Amino acid sequence: MSLIGPSRHQGSQKAGARRAENNRIYAHPLPLAFHAPDSASALSRLFSLFGVSSTRLDNPHCEGIFDPYTRSVWVVSEKDSTILWRRGFFGKGDLSRSEPSWLARQINARKAAGKYMTSEEIREKRRAERRQFKLDRAAAIARAAAEAEAAFAEGREAAPTVIPSGATWKPQQQQPSQGPTLPEAPPDDSDEDSDGEEEEPLENVEHLQLTLQEAWFLVWNLDCLTVLDSQTNQPMTLQQIWRAFQDVHSIPPPQSPTDPQALRFDNPFLIHYAAYHYYRALGWVVKGGIKFCVDFLLYKRGPVFHHAEFAVVVIPVYEDPADQESSPFNLPNSETFSWTWLSTVNRVNSQVQKTLILTYVTIPARSRISPELVSSPACLAHYSVRDVVLRRFIPARMRD
Repeated sequence: MSLIGPSRHQGSQKAGARRAENNRIYAHPLPLAFHAPDSASALSRLFSLFGVSSTRLDNPHCEGIFDPYTRSVWVVSEKDSTILWRRGFFGKGDLSRSEPSWLARQINARKAAGKYMTSEEIREKRRAERRQFKLDRAAAIARAAAEAEAAFAEGREAAPTVIPSGATWKPQQQQPSQGPTLPEAPPDDSDEDSDGEEEEPLENVEHLQLTLQEAWFLVWNLDCLTVLDSQTNQPMTLQQIWRAFQDVHSIPPPQSPTDPQALRFDNPFLIHYAAYHYYRALGWVVKGGIKFCVDFLLYKRGPVFHHAEFAVVVIPVYEDPADQESSPFNLPNSETFSWTWLSTVNRVNSQVQKTLILTYVTIPARSRISPELVSSPACLAHYSVRDVVLRRFIPARMRD
């Protein structure tokens, strides 16, 4: 969706006049784009005679910097950030809610004078309206209670009091102050001089932040991302990236590649990547779900088109219980969870129209597979993923 334009949504699907433009902007589901040549060209006709496709593959070859402290990869190039977001919705802006829109918000504040709002500005406006609605409702309830007590004490019928509801309440326009007004300040001649001065150009200080799972998917599966070392600013090899993404989850980091802690099938990066790759390979757009107490959110096409339909909780399952006893990692949800926890997470996601999915990732046993295999991405073939859909029964909605 355009960053400098009106944004509206109705229901679960974000509709508006810019839907056709969104389909054009976000037409490619992955950073790798295939471009078909003009069928009328002589070269295309020549290739077709020999049965050779002349479709051209566009690989953007983006660059990112690995940051071990935030466990993420930073894409600082604005061009690369735009490509990765518009082609697959990878990453999020470090100064934005999801889409890197910090620069657009600053442009709106400077030029549009608040005429158009980005998604972050719309969110803050709605939160302020909800707070005001709760205050107005609480005040109305307090007035109704006071009127009822006064009527009971006087032996009369209480006057009706209107209590606002979420369906009928509308935010009131701010009324001008009725108090004494201060005299206007004399005109300042410096304002006239400042009108002729040009404002300083805005510099985009926002970068796209990729999770380790997103970065590895782009590096290993699509070969469209080059990861640079934050210390040397030199490209890292595939083996170095593989080890670095695992080492950031080890506290303290392993001292040598032969350290037993460095060769673990239950490394959190491996477990979450197995679940991420599973859903990405099925065509879902996978985003972080910490806002809803889950690990991932699944979108059909992306946040621009629809809200997330499914919320995923990753549950590690040890093939060999002995590996769990010797594990240096404290994996979330690896122990038997309580029904209270499950009901809480399910209720949170049911309230926002999301279906909860329990994704069980089976961790290979060290007794069956050599730990040396962890040093290669080939170990991912030994993980298995099973998912269970969980729905909350609501009698008022499910009687039919």
